[in-house]
Amino acid sequence: MTTPALALLELGAVLFALGMLGRVAGRFGMSPIPLYLLGGLAFGSGGFIELTEANEFGHVAGEIGVVLLLLLLGLEFTAAELVTGLRRSWPAGLVDIVVNAIPGAVVALLLGWGIVGAITMGGVTYISSSGIVAKVLDDLGRLGNRETPVVLSILVFEDLAMAVYLPILTSLLAGLSFLSGLRGLALALTTITLVLLVALRYGRYVSAVVDSSDNEVFLLKLLGAALLVAGVASALNVSAVVGAFLLGIAISGSTAHQAAKLLEPLRDLFAAIFFVAFGLSTDPRAIPPVLGWAVLLAVVTTVTKVATGWWAAGRQGIRRMGRARAGAALVARGEFSIVIAGLAVSVGAVDSDLAPLASAYVLLMAVLGPIAARVVEPVVRFVRPEPGPAVPA
Repeated sequence: MTTPALALLELGAVLFALGMLGRVAGRFGMSPIPLYLLGGLAFGSGGFIELTEANEFGHVAGEIGVVLLLLLLGLEFTAAELVTGLRRSWPAGLVDIVVNAIPGAVVALLLGWGIVGAITMGGVTYISSSGIVAKVLDDLGRLGNRETPVVLSILVFEDLAMAVYLPILTSLLAGLSFLSGLRGLALALTTITLVLLVALRYGRYVSAVVDSSDNEVFLLKLLGAALLVAGVASALNVSAVVGAFLLGIAISGSTAHQAAKLLEPLRDLFAAIFFVAFGLSTDPRAIPPVLGWAVLLAVVTTVTKVATGWWAAGRQGIRRMGRARAGAALVARGEFSIVIAGLAVSVGAVDSDLAPLASAYVLLMAVLGPIAARVVEPVVRFVRPEPGPAVPA
């Protein structure tokens, strides 16, 4: 069989399998991310059937998937909303960083992965999955709840924190000096500030450049601009995903709404391939030795996320049940955790066990998060029932 024919067969099998896995996930009301990762593990090195010809396409498509994930995330917010969210949520955001990054960093140090490994694992355990959280809140009809703005403001803070964290991590993974890392951070902060200023004052001009009444032209310009910005950002060691996120912020109004509608199917397709590609690069035989650490991290960071949401909602005067719902909503980890682990694995700057540990951890948390959000109300009522009406004498 010729190489192109084999590549097409493998790629077709992967895409069809992704569709089936997504259907199974939808049937049970869960995120498809864990199943996509399992699919990658099953067809990668050490899996049931090793796919070889589709790997190169999977790597490139996975990179596009990450860019689209962050571009769509940026399109969801305006610069004004980000600034307002940052002002409102920075105390809770700082607490979130401390209590949720420390467990991952401590485990990395205990495993002997050094400072770079600790900073990487800290990022993996820190950030919640915006995609999973938003879907769960929508599915459960909680978008209008009083605690939901608290949850969303913490997610916004996490996204902004990633814009600072990723350039630092990229510099460390590249083996650059401390001074070079500081220059990268200064460049990233300057870029973020400039983009926010441009988006606040001149966002309509950025939107006009990519806008078009022809969907085909609009999609080509939008996707081309996203890849160009991501490439330039990567060349400047700012991180491609941050560049895509900032472009999304700069596009506003009806242009942003139309862009989101056009890009969502592409985002879902390439993001699914990204998760599979990460699974393909991970040997499933390496997971059992680190599974205990993954379970430990899952337990500890579930508690710390719930505590974060509980405390943040309490600062806004929200009562016990709303605090519990806010904490449970933040539990899920997903796309960003895999992006961080993928950056580290791609350059080989950390221990080879980091990929299987991150895979096992995200598998657990992507399943546990939606479950926690669904069961938190009956659990709270069982542990501490609401007082009933007074019984007349």
